[in-house]
Order: sequence, then C-alpha cells, then structure tokens
Amino acid sequence: MREVHYISSDLLDLPTIKDILDTHKSLELSEEATLNIHKAHDYLVAKMKDNDTPVYGINTGFGSLCDVKISTENLSKLQENLVMSHACGTGEFVPKPIIKLMLLLKIQSLSYGYSGVQIATVQRLVDFYNNDILPVIYTQGSLGASGDLAPLAHLALPLLGRGQVYVDDVMVSSEEILKKHNWEPITLQAKEGLALLNGTQFMSAYGIYCLIKSTKLSYLADLIGAVSVDAFNCNYSPFNALVHLVRPHRGQVKTAEQMLEFLQDSELGASEKVNVQDPYSFRCIPQVHGATKDTIDFIRKTFKTEINSVTDNPNIFVGEDLIISGGNFHGQPLALGLDYLGIAMAELGSISERRTYQLVSGLRELPAFLVDNPGLNSGFMIPQYTAASIVSQNKQLATPASVDSIVSSNGQEDHVSMGANAATKCYRIIENIETILAIELFNASQALAFRAPKKSSPFVESFVKSYREVVSFVTNDRLLADDIHASVSFLKTLEVDGDLIF
Repeated sequence: MREVHYISSDLLDLPTIKDILDTHKSLELSEEATLNIHKAHDYLVAKMKDNDTPVYGINTGFGSLCDVKISTENLSKLQENLVMSHACGTGEFVPKPIIKLMLLLKIQSLSYGYSGVQIATVQRLVDFYNNDILPVIYTQGSLGASGDLAPLAHLALPLLGRGQVYVDDVMVSSEEILKKHNWEPITLQAKEGLALLNGTQFMSAYGIYCLIKSTKLSYLADLIGAVSVDAFNCNYSPFNALVHLVRPHRGQVKTAEQMLEFLQDSELGASEKVNVQDPYSFRCIPQVHGATKDTIDFIRKTFKTEINSVTDNPNIFVGEDLIISGGNFHGQPLALGLDYLGIAMAELGSISERRTYQLVSGLRELPAFLVDNPGLNSGFMIPQYTAASIVSQNKQLATPASVDSIVSSNGQEDHVSMGANAATKCYRIIENIETILAIELFNASQALAFRAPKKSSPFVESFVKSYREVVSFVTNDRLLADDIHASVSFLKTLEVDGDLIF
C-alpha cells in the first residue's frame, strides 16, 4: 500500500518533495485543506449571488477585456472558454516528471483557501496525480507574468474532458480516460478557470526539478573534481582550511572540506610534487564550485517561498470580506532565480571542461589524449571537443531571459518576466552539465589508471571501481559515444544525499 502525503498548510521544501516523488506517495487533502477550500468557495458563491458589481475575472472578461461585464448565466461558460482559448502551447513536450510536479504544486496552491475553487476540481487534480494521469503540456507559450497561462491551460484541459494525457507513457484523449474511470467532466464555476490558469506552477515545477538535480550535480562535481585532482597529480594545499577561513564564503569552505574528505589517505596526494602550482581549474575548485553552492542555497529559499504561496488572481480573503485583484502571478522572483541558477550551473560545466582539457594535453607524465600509441589511436581527443561544444551551448543558454519583456493583452499586461523561458533554458543547462561531468569522469578515471601502482584515496578508488563496472579502461580506439552515454547513465543512477553539499 502506498504511503500518503496529506496536502495541508505544512511547509513544502525540497527534501519533502523529493521524498514524495522518490517513494511514490499518493496525495490526499487534509481536513484543514478541505475546510479552507469549502470556506472560500462558499463565500464566493454567496458573494456573487445577484451581485452586479464588476469583479475581475469572475463576472468580467480577462486581460484588456476586464471592463466587459459578463451576465450571471454565462459565468460557467466564461471559465470554460478561458481554459480552451488559453491552451495555445507549442514547442516540445514538457517532461513527465515536471508535469507531475506541476500537479502537486497547483493542488498545494489551491488548498490554502484563497482561490474560491470547488472541492471537486481540486480532488480531480489529486486523482490525476495519484493515477499518473499527466496532462500533455508544451514548453512554449508562457510569458511568466499573467501566470503560466498557456501551460496551465493545458494542465486544466483534462478536467473538462479536453486535450490529451499520458497514461503508461502513451498519449490518449482525456475524454477516453474520464470514461474509463467513470468521471464526469468538471463544470467550472465562477473564477475556477482563472484560478487554474493564473499561477506560477510551470516555472515553479521546472525550478524545483532543476534545484533537486543541481544539488546532486554540485556534489558530483566535487567528487569527479577530486578524481581529476589525483589523476593530474595536483597539490592539496589549495584545500587547506586556513586558506578559506580568511575568505569564508560558506560554499567555498564546504567545498574545500569536502575535497579533503574525498581525498583522505590518498597515496597520490601524499607523494612529493614537482609542480609548485596547479591550473585554476584544479586550484580554484573551492572558489568556483563553492559559489555555485551558495547560489543554489539562495535559489532554494526563493522557491521554497513560492511553492508555499498563493499565486492566482484575484485572491479571496474570507475573514476580511474582500476579493482583491493583485499581481501574485508575476514570475519575476522566479525568472531572476532561474537565470541565476542557470549561470551558476553553467560555470560548473565550464571549469569541468577545462580540467578535461588539461588531462588530455599530455602533461605531468600522462600520455597525449590518455591512450597508448597516440597517433595510431586518437584516444580521448574528441570527448573534450564534445564537452567544449556543450559548454559553449550553455554559455548561449545562460543569457538571462529576465531582462526581456514584451507587451501583451493590448497593453494591459505591459511588463512580463519571461520566467518560463528562463525555466526551460535552465533545464537544458542542467541536463548538459550532467553530460559534461560524465565526460570529465570518463577522462579522469582513464588518467588515474596511468598513475598505478599508486592509488587515490579509498573513497575515490571505490567510486572509480563502481564506474569501471559500467565503463572499462580504453586500450585502443573504440566507439566512445557508447562510453559517454554509459557514463551519463551511471551518474543518473547514483543516489546522493542533497544535504551533503550544504
């Protein structure tokens, strides 16, 4: 029987979300959440009964049509039209793990009782989540400011029996799935379409996914960097705690400590060095990797606030007897955060590729391109090219999206965050980092073998031994793309405690 996570006002954080996903917990609405949803919905129904006062998005049009009054008998049709007309997504399909996160975060946001939705709507989203019925959503279409309108419209379509969903990795019509489960389409009531579409769950889901993966890759960057340090026969003095206590950035101090832990009792580390200094890509690992750690920590705080917030509009305050139209859907905090995270993670790839370059350069008694008989064998010449090309792409992707804005909705929505573009770019950067680090590990493990009979630390040797079960030593030229793909798969399957990097 699956464990249950109860949706409530308890704070969501990265470890909680990761646990929900990793252990495949099902969701249930707590009594608190159910009460909050009912209270706000009942208030809204009573408030709008025979009410001729214009309330944005409830009995008016949307965007620049906010002054167009809608008759009471058309309020439900207004919300249905909103969902269908705003489902204008295009581009690539959103990855299924992110769709799952979008469902979780939308349920959480609606559960606080400031949105006015009916319980049936939220429960159906819970049913979708628990049955792995994932709406088909596209990556392009959101400006990241009126909420993630287009992506969230596609998230909402299956409630109406419209659009498509993934079931067991197969794309099927929502109408078919509703019939299979004997579910009637939801009839949206006043404000519900707006509550479903206004929100930052597309940006937030990408951000949470990127943060979870960045945390793991930050740890692996240190570990793979440690393999490279011994493979290149580097000094350990740059990791001495005294160096970092006089410039005590938290991430820098933590990285230096971690490097020494990884390399503890290394024969190679204890051996006499002829090189006085090492290149920056080795010597400055604490400073560069540490800055990325500090960035991840900062962005975590931004997203923790966001995913525990109400981001639709207008907001319903039952106790104060107010319905207030504001701008909590604007994704500026997320856009800036995603851009910053993308830049910080791109730097992990940049310094990793430089270490790979040094390892294949025929320096420090290593053979050129890390192979016997260089010339006859090209060895590890081209994996460095591949890493360099990906690093260059990351530089292009790291150009901030948040500095851009385009006027929409006839000038009513005249400043937007472009946070959705920042989200999809950040995702691609982080996927690329995994490949760059996999290539460094491929090179570093090969170089380390040439240091035999001297060995690295027991921890590093154990790590490399497990890697060698997947990727063997390269004696003569072979199809290296297979080895790179196997290296990426190896990193994907590793389980890492996210708290280790902080």
